[in-house]
Amino acid sequence: MTPEAKSQAIAAAVILVCAIVVIYFLPTVVLAIGNYSPALAVVVGAALLLCFFAVFWLRARYQRRK
Repeated sequence: MTPEAKSQAIAAAVILVCAIVVIYFLPTVVLAIGNYSPALAVVVGAALLLCFFAVFWLRARYQRRK
């Protein structure tokens, strides 16, 4: 395995683990915020899910420039 491939695999693993943690705690966070404001809970939930895709999009843009 080349150093570049190893670096990419580690980065993907870190992103995946972070996404799993966020998705695991997402219902608890949204329900807690939902007690305060249901609309805010929807916004926060959508933002957390979109962040997962935004990270991969930004990483792809960075890789294209290299």
